[in-house]
Amino acid sequence: MSLNGKVAVVTGGSRGIGRAICIRLAAMGARVYINYVSRSEAAEETQAIIRRNGGNAEIIGFDVADGDAVQGAVKKIIGENGSIDILVNNAGITRDGLMARMKESDWDAVLDTNLKGAFLCAKAVSREMMKKKWGRIVNISSVSGFAGNPGQVNYSAAKAGLTGLTKAMAREYASRNITVNGIAPGYIETEMTEQLSAEVREQIRKEIPLAVFGRVEDVAGAVAYLVSEDGQYITGQTLHVNGGMYM
Repeated sequence: MSLNGKVAVVTGGSRGIGRAICIRLAAMGARVYINYVSRSEAAEETQAIIRRNGGNAEIIGFDVADGDAVQGAVKKIIGENGSIDILVNNAGITRDGLMARMKESDWDAVLDTNLKGAFLCAKAVSREMMKKKWGRIVNISSVSGFAGNPGQVNYSAAKAGLTGLTKAMAREYASRNITVNGIAPGYIETEMTEQLSAEVREQIRKEIPLAVFGRVEDVAGAVAYLVSEDGQYITGQTLHVNGGMYM
């Protein structure tokens, strides 16, 4: 599966799942733009890994929830390359808490980044994709957006919203040969899950039919499939990478 000559933007690409996606797409030949908002050193580390392996990667910092910043970044990337072929909306934050105690600001922050950010980025890149009549957009959702998760009403709502966004966009852009799909990871081994206690990890593991947490590479592999020629006849779908936790 080759992506030679393609330009890919991965939001929240500096670490965790985003980093694995950047590494995988670069290994397939794409020129990858690693987006970050606050941790430039992590983005630089991701870039260094890709370049050591012979890949092509650039770093670009912007807040996906800031419409002007998104427009500026997209304009810069298109100016340097002539197009953006692949967008992976992976940027996301959490502000967990029970609904009865959740601050309105915590609701807004999560919806702005996790849902509005995907809308802003997709809207900005789709214009160029429509001109070329080719594009691949992948929205990273979550098992929480399908099964729900106590203490995460904001996160679950945002990720569920991504599913509706994915389907509507897929219908709007299909005639221009732009596919739009989602991936809903379950519990993946990242910095976030490493912070869970041994007791909580064991409880979660019992809910997973495959009885293990996933790897970031499992999600990256699913993205690679959807943006490659092998996935060209798939649009409007969400691929669940969760070990059977949600079916």
